[in-house]
Amino acid sequence: MTTKAKLGELMWEHRLRAAAAVAFLAVAVVSISAVGPRLGAVVSFFWPLLVSTGFFLVAITVLLRISPPPSGAEESGKEIIDFVAGCRPDHLLPEAPATVEVPPEPEI
Repeated sequence: MTTKAKLGELMWEHRLRAAAAVAFLAVAVVSISAVGPRLGAVVSFFWPLLVSTGFFLVAITVLLRISPPPSGAEESGKEIIDFVAGCRPDHLLPEAPATVEVPPEPEI
């Protein structure tokens, strides 16, 4: 069977759930648009954040284009990744496990 036929058969099998999901989505969109703020109000409130984010993304794009990747970039963060993952080199492993002596409990 083709994918389109399988999808149609699946939708027919779950038609009540699909109709309920579409109805819920329609009710949610209508209620948000009726009760929520207008898009112009949201944009006018957040325009400094939107502009600064746009400048930041442009700066990152320009810096990635004009600066070449560092040599050995695949090895540059290996030590910190091993440290975070808990992979310690052999020379950092303890010689013997530390033993902790527990004092006897006093009699009351």
